[in-house]
Amino acid sequence: MSAIKTAISTALIAFMASTAAYASDALVDAEWVQKNLDNPKVRIFEVSVDTGAYERGHIPGAANLNWHTDLVDRERRDIASREAFEKHLQAAGVGEDTTIVLYGDNNNWFAAWGAWVFETYGLGDRVKLLDGGRKLWEAKGLPLDSKATERVATNLKIKDRDPSVRARFTDVVAVAEGKHDIKLIDIRSADEYSGKIFAPEGVKELSVRAGHIPGAVNVPWGSIVNADGTFKTADEIKSLYAAKGVDGSKPIITYCRIGERSSHTWFALKKILGYDVRNYDGSWTEYGNAVGVPVSNPSGTIWTGK
Repeated sequence: MSAIKTAISTALIAFMASTAAYASDALVDAEWVQKNLDNPKVRIFEVSVDTGAYERGHIPGAANLNWHTDLVDRERRDIASREAFEKHLQAAGVGEDTTIVLYGDNNNWFAAWGAWVFETYGLGDRVKLLDGGRKLWEAKGLPLDSKATERVATNLKIKDRDPSVRARFTDVVAVAEGKHDIKLIDIRSADEYSGKIFAPEGVKELSVRAGHIPGAVNVPWGSIVNADGTFKTADEIKSLYAAKGVDGSKPIITYCRIGERSSHTWFALKKILGYDVRNYDGSWTEYGNAVGVPVSNPSGTIWTGK
């Protein structure tokens, strides 16, 4: 019996150490950033929902990645091409051994989406989020700089996209139809999930049907952050998802409205807990406009909230 207890204890310690490693590898705090502002091997990027925030004041030395121009393809609904993304990173001075720190407003909402884009191009192991993002940095009264940041350009070359990071429309339809044993997580608000509303207040409706993908569980993205914008502990996040039947034993797909809020959940599950997770960036604006797919709508709405 003692041997069994020892084995269980050893396994538990190993798991906890592994979880802690994910958290420490994925996140840095404000003090770490302060100490590394002048580190030539570190590059900081702001990715904020409010695209004017950077010009009003940013972390000294940080470069800006505008989420709706720099991180997307301007001619098709897609993330930025490898060539375009590579040019942005080269101009920002990112080299082959550079540590990349991302931060933004709204509890790192779009910064996490930026991290997902970096992951797609094979740079995920070099990316960290400033835990608490811009909100915590400002709350601490830490310095902001309005000057443009210039860096010596590099010859960085990045990889082609890794398809294993991204879920596609056909993937989630297969899950909805019971063809794959994959956990779907809808990270939108409870009212969006139920079909009571189509989009958050003040945000334009982009889908003709409301509701959620059948089989998806609802864990709003904001439930895994503290009041100061930092992530909750790994144990707290793990327990929250376990209560919804998500324990990492099966592959996971996250989705939201356009794929940005779900990237925040993707980051927590993938980088902090180490689960097998893909982000569905087509999300509800793709699925909710598709013809012939199953939709779950507990609120009973059909068209445009009626």
